[in-house]
Amino acid sequence: MNSTQPAANRSAWLTRWAGILLLLVFCLSCSSVADAQKKKKDDSQPTPPASVAAAAPDDTKIDFVIGEFLGAWQIGDIEKMHKTLADDVSVVAGTWTPPAIGWTNYLAAYQAQRARMEQVRMDRSNTLIRIAPDGLFAWACYQWDFSANVDGRPMAAEGQTTLVLEKRNSAWVIVHNHTSLVQASQPSAPASPAPQPAQPAPTKP
Repeated sequence: MNSTQPAANRSAWLTRWAGILLLLVFCLSCSSVADAQKKKKDDSQPTPPASVAAAAPDDTKIDFVIGEFLGAWQIGDIEKMHKTLADDVSVVAGTWTPPAIGWTNYLAAYQAQRARMEQVRMDRSNTLIRIAPDGLFAWACYQWDFSANVDGRPMAAEGQTTLVLEKRNSAWVIVHNHTSLVQASQPSAPASPAPQPAQPAPTKP
């Protein structure tokens, strides 16, 4: 009888500690799940705008891309502007210059142009967006009003731009930009003296 009692005590002791151990494991697992859920909740706090943007229709996304591009163009934010333009973008300017092929060539032309300008303002209006049936290509056109100090002198211009966009990796990027500068009509000049040639306006986005 004495020989069986220690075994029974040992068994009861093991059972009790096994129960305690299981309780600890359960509590720790609940704590881990709670921490994970809390972390997930905290991580998700800055994401609602992105989730809302992801759920937006494509024409809204495209309009946002155009706004981002023009905003970055005005303030000279090259990094943000590059996010809206494809690396193989082609840009036809509103001046008598060859098309710029590729981001690198466009960037060089833009930086040379931007260095001459201060107090830049570009207003967009009458934007029209169309999406191809396959949902992978789209085109947009809009009118713009430009004003700035160029080479220290105030300048204003108007024009129209047509963009071609492609959806790449679920994001819309500009793959072609064709800008036309609208020349304002001038009153007839007298025969003498001969009018001086107008200074060409900088290219517009």
